[in-house]
Amino acid sequence: MWGVPSAISLTGAVRTRSKGDVRDMKTSWMRIGMVTVVVGVAVAAFIMLSPAWGGKAMAAATEAAGASAGWPWWAWVTLLFVFCFVLGILAVLGGVGGGVLFTPLVSGFFPFHLDYVRAAGLLVALAGALAAGPGLLKRNLASLRLAMPVALIASICAALGAMVGLKIPTNITQTAMGIVILFIAVLLLVSKNATRPVVTKQDAIGMALGVHGAYYDAANKEVVEWKTHRTLPGLLFFILIGFMAGMFGMGAGWANVPVLNLLMGVPLKAAVGTSKFLLAITDTSAAWIYLNKGCVIPLIAVPSIVGLMGGSFVGVKLLAKAKPKMIRVIVIVILALAGFQALKKGLGW
Repeated sequence: MWGVPSAISLTGAVRTRSKGDVRDMKTSWMRIGMVTVVVGVAVAAFIMLSPAWGGKAMAAATEAAGASAGWPWWAWVTLLFVFCFVLGILAVLGGVGGGVLFTPLVSGFFPFHLDYVRAAGLLVALAGALAAGPGLLKRNLASLRLAMPVALIASICAALGAMVGLKIPTNITQTAMGIVILFIAVLLLVSKNATRPVVTKQDAIGMALGVHGAYYDAANKEVVEWKTHRTLPGLLFFILIGFMAGMFGMGAGWANVPVLNLLMGVPLKAAVGTSKFLLAITDTSAAWIYLNKGCVIPLIAVPSIVGLMGGSFVGVKLLAKAKPKMIRVIVIVILALAGFQALKKGLGW
């Protein structure tokens, strides 16, 4: 059986590395913190040294939305950074991706055109995925065998979704996004992921693609072997997921995990890890479309990315003390408000 040798090798590898895990984790956190500080200082210097360009860029972003900036451009940048910092904390504590919160909330409560917000939302999700990807692959929590066929479908559809989203009128996109956000809020409210779904027999497509794997569960101190079933319906779902990710600029972690876990039978930890890794591929294809159309404004994208990543680091520290259920309810309420706000903007109420 394919699983026995992989389980033995995984167990041995994990035991060999166990003594250095804490030290490696501390070193990684120090590096990430230093990079965040350096990027933040660089952004601050860039902002302070380019007032004329910053004013023009922020004015363009607000005027395209048919609104007036009102405040000085640097005030919007500062507010966006603080806002995204708080979003980063809520995203970790609520167990959702930053992109899911970023796009609806920033488009609903900031005077920026939707195209610029969607582009920044994709870059926010992409930055988080790139930061987490290597560690997930190293621990076998993200599966390349599973990610590659899914990523091929989702990335093509994400690029198509981005092109369609830039072509159709903004009010239609905003209305559709409001409906999707409300659906996500309901999904988070009622969904119950299965920690380890039972898959008695792998289907023919999953077997042909070699979609199976094993990872070491440190919490239970055991090797978990998994395989998929209902692979074809799962792959077809990613056509819609990729399209919506590109069209709305929200990433797709909110949809990836339920499909991988509940439909295809992937254990929850592997589903979450593979979903995060998928964003690094899917969002890249959609982000290039927005970048090519000139929708990426650094004064919106950079403070958003730095703020969300910084908030995520703080959220991880607070996670041990927080009450996740209460935070999850808060996130659902915020998403519902953002959904209604998007509907209000789209329908012109």
